[in-house]
Amino acid sequence: MKAPSIAIDVTYSLGRNLSGVGVYSREIALGLARAHPEAEFLFCYRPHRLARSFEMELPANARRRLLWKGVPRCDLFHALNQRVDSRPKRVIATFHDLFVLTAEYSTPKFRARFAVQARQAAERSDLVIAVSRFTAGQVEQLLHVERSRIRVIPHGTRALESAEPRTREPIVLFVGAIQRRKNIARLVQAFETSPTGWKLVLAGSSGFGSEEELAAIQNSSRRSDIELAGYVSDEELERLYQRASIFAFPSLDEGFGIPVLEAMARGVPVLTSNSSALPELSADAAVLVDPANVDEIAAGLQKMMCNETLREELVRKGKLRSAAYTWESAVEKTWAVYRELLPQ
Repeated sequence: MKAPSIAIDVTYSLGRNLSGVGVYSREIALGLARAHPEAEFLFCYRPHRLARSFEMELPANARRRLLWKGVPRCDLFHALNQRVDSRPKRVIATFHDLFVLTAEYSTPKFRARFAVQARQAAERSDLVIAVSRFTAGQVEQLLHVERSRIRVIPHGTRALESAEPRTREPIVLFVGAIQRRKNIARLVQAFETSPTGWKLVLAGSSGFGSEEELAAIQNSSRRSDIELAGYVSDEELERLYQRASIFAFPSLDEGFGIPVLEAMARGVPVLTSNSSALPELSADAAVLVDPANVDEIAAGLQKMMCNETLREELVRKGKLRSAAYTWESAVEKTWAVYRELLPQ
């Protein structure tokens, strides 16, 4: 039997400073190629990323292809970032989130372009992979995709890097873009009521609506206790996870929430939102709060700061919870979806 030929849009898998979509693209594409040497993989790049792709060595059963004006000839095409510009023979699209369609979290121009691409991807795909039940529900409701065409496959989390044990410091850590959707202004306001001696470290580059969030930081009564770290290297991020005593992620809307799992895997107790995909992801392994309620965020932080027993229990539950989300499992489940469409 002829080996299946699978084309994958891996455009966003390049570079060190990867977003959640970039990490997913890298882990799924490389994981599939390594796990299935019997298949032929076409790693497809859009024109603006093709040249850069030559910086990365590909698996022996993978070849580069340009993704422009149609998909290369293949048995199956997988769009890893909910974009399908043409209709090949068999198509799968992964949807990570649809927050662009539900609130003012991006520019009108980007929102309009995203809406068109999302609808096209939904219409042109034989099957859709959603990274959470929450995202699956949005794909069904907002894009009118039948539930029978949707498969839920969660992201994984990176393995814990080896590091010397550190003494935890009175630090509340946030990791993510400094933007409106991440709810930084309310987190800062909540932190202002915390006991003296605690610090808030915000690690991430600026995004849409950052002006308001940065203003809240600059005008904070606890400004001297807030560190705006910017985008940090993987090595520095690991050090921050090792130092922090609390991880706070009160985001307003997440299709998944990889930083929550990363913090749990590294033994940091988590406070996060009781909405979007975050309660589905964290279950009982985090303190859940209403992200729109500053007082509730503040109460959650103070409860964790003042209760070491609670923090220890959250660490234990968090490590168990994060261990259930692996990239190996995501790769295996993705291949199972491929088998639904590939010729037998």
